[in-house]
Amino acid sequence: VLACDAYYNSSAMSEAEAATSSGETTSDIVENVDKQEEFAEPDAKKRKIASKSDDKKYKLEDRLGGILCCAVCLDLPRAAVYQCSNGHLMCAGCFTHVLADARLRDEMATCPSCRVEISKTSATRNLAVENAVSELPSECQFCNKQFPRNSLERHEESECEERISGCKYSRIGCPWRGPVHERNVHEGECVHPNRSGAEVMETLKVLDQQLVEERKLYDTIFDLLGYDKITFNDVQLKPYRTDEFVHRLFYESSRFSAFNNQWVVKARINNSQKDPTQSSERDMTYQLILKSKSPTPLSLCYIVLKGPVGDIKVKPRIHEFDFTEQSNESPYVTLPLPDTAECNRLLAAKTINFRLVEKRISNYKATILN
Repeated sequence: VLACDAYYNSSAMSEAEAATSSGETTSDIVENVDKQEEFAEPDAKKRKIASKSDDKKYKLEDRLGGILCCAVCLDLPRAAVYQCSNGHLMCAGCFTHVLADARLRDEMATCPSCRVEISKTSATRNLAVENAVSELPSECQFCNKQFPRNSLERHEESECEERISGCKYSRIGCPWRGPVHERNVHEGECVHPNRSGAEVMETLKVLDQQLVEERKLYDTIFDLLGYDKITFNDVQLKPYRTDEFVHRLFYESSRFSAFNNQWVVKARINNSQKDPTQSSERDMTYQLILKSKSPTPLSLCYIVLKGPVGDIKVKPRIHEFDFTEQSNESPYVTLPLPDTAECNRLLAAKTINFRLVEKRISNYKATILN
């Protein structure tokens, strides 16, 4: 009985102590809350502080970058900006790529955002967006500092101290490349100026060979222009479709006359790849076809140039072929375009215009050229 009484007394005392301590804690909490409410900041100030923290996380230029970016590549345009009739933006490269894909699929090009039809005539340039994007900051690829986009190219090419430069002795074989501010130090320690003449000559031979190839090309062009039997035609290629199960795109010109014969130029994409839309790299090849019968073989040199009508960008390259009754089609050769973007630009156009220069050569002169 005594043990039970002691147990109940001790439990009662512990409950009283717990209640007392609990009461003290509650009163302290209420008092602290009252103090916090007394010194609390106004709601307007809270909103202002919150907006400042949001601005640190999401700067204005970052938010504008998300709004003004291209709908296809999701990157800020570097040059022209096109928009559909609903205002969705596309950079020039993606715009021509969308038109080129539509040409290859024989479909109408549509905006990737709203699927409205787009074309070179319906889409318009957005000059306001172009000017706004040019003022947005962008990071230098060398020093990681930010500059307005309209001055970034000049900074990277001529002003940045971290831009990559080569040694002035690179012509005699020095392979060093590094930041421009380290160039003077390297050139003072470079060992290539002390190389022997025989070692330097080995390096210069490679450079001389490259120069010889370039000079041979231009000398040959000028020689061809000086011959008597030379003609040129401004050719226009139009798109057509093959009659196969998969209707592949090809281009063909109308007939034109040269050296008392009828000719046609034919072109195809990616060497007649089954689905060129699946390839990120695109090129165009062309061939020259003799449509009339020639009693004698024709040895021709021909070259594609820009011409006065079209705006095609090509690098001069001379080709030669002997046309006969049994072999009236030259092999497909690469149309010397600078890159895939130029090929997409031509595909996006309705027609492709260039100048074809042809020169008939005799066997004697053909031997000299070879």
